[in-house]
Order: sequence, then C-alpha cells, then structure tokens
Amino acid sequence: MNWIDNFVRPKIRSFLSNKRETPENLWVKDPESGEMVFYRDLEANQWVVPNSGYHMKIKPADRLETFFDDGKYDLVAIPAVPVDPLKFRDQKRYVDRLKEGRVKTGFDDSVIVASGKLYGRDTTVAVQDFDFIGGSLGMAAGQGIITGLETAASRKTPFVLFVASGGARMQEGIFSLMQMPRTTVAVLRLREAGLPFFVVFTDPTTGGVTASYAMLGDIHIAEPGARIGFAGARIIEQTIREKLPKGFQRSEYLFEHGMVDMVVHRHKLRSTIGSLAGILMRNEAVDELASSAMTTTTRVSLRDAAAAAESDDDLALMPPAAHAE
Repeated sequence: MNWIDNFVRPKIRSFLSNKRETPENLWVKDPESGEMVFYRDLEANQWVVPNSGYHMKIKPADRLETFFDDGKYDLVAIPAVPVDPLKFRDQKRYVDRLKEGRVKTGFDDSVIVASGKLYGRDTTVAVQDFDFIGGSLGMAAGQGIITGLETAASRKTPFVLFVASGGARMQEGIFSLMQMPRTTVAVLRLREAGLPFFVVFTDPTTGGVTASYAMLGDIHIAEPGARIGFAGARIIEQTIREKLPKGFQRSEYLFEHGMVDMVVHRHKLRSTIGSLAGILMRNEAVDELASSAMTTTTRVSLRDAAAAAESDDDLALMPPAAHAE
C-alpha cells in the first residue's frame, strides 16, 4: 500500500494535472557540504543554504521581489530584435533553443528589466537569467541592458545590474559581439547623466559580459563564492601550463586582488545598495538604513562614497581605480 500511496497515485495525479506544482517532499543538496535542505527553507532564505551559507542560483522574479520595497515592481518593455539572423543550427536549430528557453523561464530572453522603489527611492534594475541559454549575451539581451541603462538615465534613477552569464551567444556570431560596444556606449551615457551604476556579480559571470558592461560599474559588488572571469580556469591552466591558486576567479580572491569592491551576502545586498545609492544620489537618510549597519567585506567605505558625492566632479561618481587601497 505504501508503494501505491507514495508512488503510483502521485504519478497518476501528475499525469492528470496540467498545473506544474513543486512536490511537497522536495529536498535540495548543498553542493558545498552535501547537506540536504528542504526547498521551502531555501526559498524562504533567498536560496542561501542556512548552515553553509552557500549561495544557490535564484530566479529573477524571486530576486526582484526580495530587492524592491514590499516586493512590488513594474517590468520595463524591451524592444523586439531580429530572431535568428544567421539561421544557425548545431545539434538543433537556434529558434528551437529560444523556444525552450522561453518555456523554461517564462521570459523572452535572458535579461529582465524592472523599476520600483528601493527604500522609497526610484530605482531601475536589470537581472540576467542563467537558465536562459546560460544567460548568454545576444541581440535581445544586449537590447535589454541598453533599455535598462536608458530607462535609468531618462528617469534619473540609479541602475543596478545583477549579472549571471556564460558570455557571448555563439548562435548569433558577430551580432552578439556587437553588443559589447553597444552596451558600453549606453553605460557612458548613464555616466554622463551623473547617475550611479551598480554591478552585482553572481555565479557565474564570464566571457564577453565580463569584458564589457559588467566591469564598467561605478561600484562592483560580488556575492560570496561567485565565479568571475573571462576565460575558464581549465583553459587558463592549459594555456600557461601552471596550476592556478586556490579560489582563483572566486569573489573573495578577486576582492583580495582589487578586482571587486565588495563581497556582500545576499541578505545584505538590498541595504548595502540602498545605502550607497542614497549617498551617491545625495538623498536624505532613511531611518531603516541608518539602523541597519553594513556588515560586509568591503574596500569602499561610506566615508569614501560621501567624499565622492561632495566632490567637484560633475558626475559625482567613483571610478573603479579610486577604490584600490
């Protein structure tokens, strides 16, 4: 009877039901410690393993909901771009891969742009979804980044980008690579408008994304343990024929070597970015932020940020070089 109750009947119900529901008994294995964690506990903890602190991938909708005030935000429409301009096909057609990605994620491409309130202040946010063809940078994704930057510039808001990507999208060839200079120009326009650009590196951030807009932020923040680099570690080892240091291309290693400004726990991202955005935008202090001090590994202090905001520089922004000790 147990076999029938526990296996056969749930299987029949899954066949008869069109609605996909998460099983009540689903457990997730922590890649770091091997611990089995109940998925509802992970979901409630923003997909951070409670004991080990391992940061698992989080869906864009969950990311946006926990970042904006009261979980409320509006999606920003992204202009359509040509689909499959090269008529590319490898093991399957590129258009079929796009369809699979859209069914899997519920979005048209790997970049989602939203606007809402962060501690009562208007903020524009873009999120890259690694589940959509590895968060790769194609024409649609590039247009999404540009739309986010232009929206922030037109609405006079800070721009926050959560990056997760395997690099350029090979199925679009040169059209994909062209998004690198296009997004760079959009970043410069935001900078000319005197508005801050925050980049949050999540696992992984690699390839052409790292070689373009991901490294052009005014403040670079990384989640703990995130892989950040251009080429993969194995390729580098094969090229230089040397063993790489332990933790190479991880957030903590890059922080120690001055490549990122902060390593911030996911639970602290909202308050950290809210504090820095308020200072750089010269907004009034928020009591909620004042009562929650930033307890994070950082090489950018609030005093440094305040000094930049009070400087005579028309942009009132801190270039990455100014962050090094």
